[in-house]
Amino acid sequence: MRVFVTGGSGLLGGNLIQALVARGDAVAALARSDVAARRVAQLGAEPIRGDLFAHDAIAHGARGADLAFHVAGRNETCPRDVAGLYRDNVDGAVAVIDALAAAGVPRIVHTSSAAAIGEPEGVVADETTPPGTFPSDYARSKHLGEAAAFAAAERTGIDLVAVLPSSVQGPGRTGGSAKLLIQALRSRRPLIVETALSIVDIDDCTAGHLAAADRGVAGRRYLLNGSTATASQILALIAETTGRSIRPIVVPGALLRLGSPLAAVIHRLAGTSLVCPDLLRTLTHGHRFDAGRSERELGLTYRPLADTIARTLTWLRDEGLVD
Repeated sequence: MRVFVTGGSGLLGGNLIQALVARGDAVAALARSDVAARRVAQLGAEPIRGDLFAHDAIAHGARGADLAFHVAGRNETCPRDVAGLYRDNVDGAVAVIDALAAAGVPRIVHTSSAAAIGEPEGVVADETTPPGTFPSDYARSKHLGEAAAFAAAERTGIDLVAVLPSSVQGPGRTGGSAKLLIQALRSRRPLIVETALSIVDIDDCTAGHLAAADRGVAGRRYLLNGSTATASQILALIAETTGRSIRPIVVPGALLRLGSPLAAVIHRLAGTSLVCPDLLRTLTHGHRFDAGRSERELGLTYRPLADTIARTLTWLRDEGLVD
């Protein structure tokens, strides 16, 4: 097939391009910079220069494509440009779908996020859980972006399937929540919040996108989630894998909530993307997801969390990011 991909220079998009090329597909990928263009070319795809709003470039690059994956978006829990976050994750999704419709692409897999569900705190959520709480602008932007994508697909007559990955981890991941893992690995007494974390391996996430393209029902969303564990359980796996003694210092969630005003000041004055009220709310909220629909309808199986942790630690060590 001929396939068009946005976000191909990122971790998930890059893995997806590799999988598509490996099975013999001809792939074109949107690239908004020279660096991104070189990256997607190295992966075996044809670079199409432009951003999410480059209608003509996308329509030209996707012409004749049988399938498209809209992976691009901004994954920022502490954004400096909140308006830009909503513009890319909501308006950008609509712009891409309109351009793909102009190119005659019949089917799209839209990468949303498990955070887009907006489940109330403490709930084990699935695709049908009514939205109740969005602890961050990122989560709300992905919820609105997914809704806008489905509306645009219905308006243009395109089959659209949404996949909602939980926290994607594995070799190659250094940003987002992986920063917290790296920081924990650099200390024998890391500060943690005893929260629930839902994780999907990068390889399983890639397989979920391909399965959604092949077997997903148009108009339906599919959660991709391999494991849910507490922060202490994840650190225990890390300690077992590395043979290190790790004794975390548990910070009560109530203390984090009290620190939210201070985090807001730090975020505003220091310009840091590591600490902000949205991050504290996300940590204390936690996430628990049921990916049964993806197993039943897409035929997915998920690898054990211990395997993901071991592969991630090996990669981080080989890259010199941790001891």
